[in-house]
Amino acid sequence: MLRADGIHKIYRDGKKDLHVLKGIDLEIEKAGSLAIVGPSGAGKSTLLHILGGLDRPSSGKVFVDGLDLYTLKDNKRAGLRNKRIGFVFQFYHLLPEFTALENVMMPALMALDSRLKAQGIRKTTESLMRELGLGDRMQHRPGELSGGEQQRVAIGRSLINSPDVLLCDEPTGNLDSEMGEETLDLLFNLNKKNHATVVIVTHDRAIAKRADRVIEIRDGRII
Repeated sequence: MLRADGIHKIYRDGKKDLHVLKGIDLEIEKAGSLAIVGPSGAGKSTLLHILGGLDRPSSGKVFVDGLDLYTLKDNKRAGLRNKRIGFVFQFYHLLPEFTALENVMMPALMALDSRLKAQGIRKTTESLMRELGLGDRMQHRPGELSGGEQQRVAIGRSLINSPDVLLCDEPTGNLDSEMGEETLDLLFNLNKKNHATVVIVTHDRAIAKRADRVIEIRDGRII
């Protein structure tokens, strides 16, 4: 489902080059789960962003279900990202002026060629939010929700288009241990139920052990 070949990422820092990723090769099976661990600054989040089409590699290729992601024009890559890849971040990135329901609906509405199906999207979103335990929080804005509820809204938003790949960057980093466990249970249950490929970046090896596979990145390389 997801493959990276020879990924390098170099950032220009003044007159110096910062070589963050140094030749990453990686394959992730459909419906599998992978944890990426390593110290801060190792390149974990950079790799995740490149796998998801958010940040172009300096060299190398990324394939999503056989499709070369970075040969696509920007608008085509954005469309693929919206429909086939879901993101869950440590910071929820919810739109504060919209309700929880509207935040979850947003990617589905953006994927429509016509707004005529908006009513169907609303029903689908309401059903998903009830499944996530947010049935009585749909009309609340992010500022009226707890951290755990906001993360569930963010997870709902990532799932509304039934993505093939779910990329999670420290998804429990802002949650207490109990809420973090509930969030992980939710993500891994969705992995099994929806057969979505799940990739989780974490510094916590206890979290990593829940995945099918674990890789460690250090100094920009898989060790």
